[in-house]
Amino acid sequence: MSFNENVNDKEGLASKPEALIFDMDGTLFMTETVIVAAYERAYARLKQEGRVQGEMPPASILLGSLGMLLMDIWARVLPDADVPTRERMDALLLEEQLALLTEGVGELYPGVDETLRALQEAGYRLFVASNGLEAYVKGVAERLGIAGRFEALYSAGEHRTSSKVDLVGLLLRERNVTSAWMVGDRSSDVEAGRNNGLPVIGCDYAEFGVSADELQGSTVRIRSFGELLGLLGIAP
Repeated sequence: MSFNENVNDKEGLASKPEALIFDMDGTLFMTETVIVAAYERAYARLKQEGRVQGEMPPASILLGSLGMLLMDIWARVLPDADVPTRERMDALLLEEQLALLTEGVGELYPGVDETLRALQEAGYRLFVASNGLEAYVKGVAERLGIAGRFEALYSAGEHRTSSKVDLVGLLLRERNVTSAWMVGDRSSDVEAGRNNGLPVIGCDYAEFGVSADELQGSTVRIRSFGELLGLLGIAP
């Protein structure tokens, strides 16, 4: 069976990994529970500052762009804006997301905390690799109580990587990881895993902006986060 086929290939998971590398948005964190409200607040502030005019572009464009690098997201959401305006939107969105998290808004997907705890107790090394900003990635993990589950949180914002392929490669080298599974919900996660020689667990449960072929090339797809334990032979 070809690795490119859009079907489960559990034989590709025959060897258990030393580590698991997780995407954040749409994999661990239900991004839509915070980002839509934060986007509305941030756009209103951007408009008050006179940097944009007219109605806010639909939030569906933003949700459909998650997983991309921030510069690429804003090129899609605010195509007519100049670079300083897009950078200002970055800053405002981050402020509003962190504010909402502090207010108690935002949720993990069902079973995330329990599953991460079980993986940690079983001795797996756990990491996050996200194309988001450093303060956002670390802020989500800290405010939702999962930061202590991870050996390290890697973000494109902190390491200035140009793709998730590069970010995951950097993580593997710096942390001396010899075997790992990539776990994520976007084509960028599939690409990052495959281009670094890792099996990919495609998370097929996010309800926003995911195209039918988004996870094509995954080794295995899961419909709930807790299914990871079964793949690793760990009792729930």
